[in-house]
Amino acid sequence: MKVDFHVHLEEGPYSLRWLQRTADALLQFHRLDQPRHTKAWLDDAFHLLSRRVSQGAFSTAWLDLYREQAKRRGLQEVGIVDHLYRFRECKGYYEKHMLRGEDQLGRLQAVWLDQVCMASLEEYVSFIQAEQARWAADGIQLRLGIEADYFEGGENELASILGQYAWDHVIGSVHFVDGWGFDNPDTLERFKEVHLPDLYRRFFQLVEQAIDSRLFDIAAHLDNLKVFDFRPDEALLQPYYERIAASLQRNDMATEINTGLYYRYPVKEACPSFRFLSTLQRYGVPITTSSDSHFPDHLGQHLDWARDQLRQAGFSKIVRFEQRIRKEVDLE
Repeated sequence: MKVDFHVHLEEGPYSLRWLQRTADALLQFHRLDQPRHTKAWLDDAFHLLSRRVSQGAFSTAWLDLYREQAKRRGLQEVGIVDHLYRFRECKGYYEKHMLRGEDQLGRLQAVWLDQVCMASLEEYVSFIQAEQARWAADGIQLRLGIEADYFEGGENELASILGQYAWDHVIGSVHFVDGWGFDNPDTLERFKEVHLPDLYRRFFQLVEQAIDSRLFDIAAHLDNLKVFDFRPDEALLQPYYERIAASLQRNDMATEINTGLYYRYPVKEACPSFRFLSTLQRYGVPITTSSDSHFPDHLGQHLDWARDQLRQAGFSKIVRFEQRIRKEVDLE
C-alpha cells in the first residue's frame, strides 16, 4: 500500500519567495494557452496566483491539486497535518513556550510567529472533513491530522488542544530546543555557537519526553536537528538512537521515514538516517511513509526511494491510521 501521512497545505512566512514557489506549484498543474513568458502568459499566471492567494489554502481548487498528484503517484491514502502554530486558537501555547524575549533570537521568533499564525483551526478541520468524500470517490482516503510541537512542561495544555477534535492521526514534533526553533534558517548561526554533543543530548531528551507523553500517534522526523548538516560523528549518536527506539517500543508508538530533509534542506538525508532506521527496525518500531510536502507537486516526493530504504533496513510492513487506530499493511 502506498501512503503519505505527513502533508501540509500551507506555511508562511508570506514572502516573495513563498509567492514564487506557490506560482511554480500552480504551473505544474495548469497549462496556460499563451506562449511562455509573454505578457499574455504572465497575465494568465497572475490570475491563477491571485485566485490562490485570495481563496487561501482551505479551498477545493488548491486541495484538488493534491488529489491530482496523489493519483499520479498511485497513493491510496493521504494524511493532511498542518502545523499547530498556523492556528490562532493555539498561538498562546507557542507564546508561552517559545523564546520571545528582547534579544535578537526572541524578537526574530516573535515576528515569525506573527507571520505564520493566521488560520482558523475550526475552519481547517471542517474543510478537510468536507472534502473527504470527493477523495474517496477517486479511491483515495483523505485523513485529517495535525502536527503538534512538543514543549517540555506543556503536556496538559497540548492535551487539551488536541482533545477538541476527532483526528485520524496526531504527529508529534520537536522543532524547538529550550524555546529555540532550530529549523528556521534565520537562526542557523546559533548552531555555530553551541556545543553540538550537548545540543544533541538535549534534543533527544526532548524527543524521548515527547514519546513518553503518549500524546501522539506518530513521532515525526526523529533526527531533524541535523537539518542544516550540523551533526557530530553519527557513532556518538547511536546510544540516543537506541534510547529513542526503546521508548517508541515501550510506548507502542509509530514513527515515519520522512523525505522532507532529503529534497528541501542542506543535509540531503531522510529522517531518520539509515543507521537510525536500522536501529528502529531491530526494535520492531511501527513506521509509515511521509513526504512532508508543503506544496501539491511535492506530495509523495521520493517515497519510492523511501520504501527501498525501508526494505534495505529489513521492514516488510508500514502502518496507516484512521480515527487514531493504527493498522499494519504490506510495504509495496
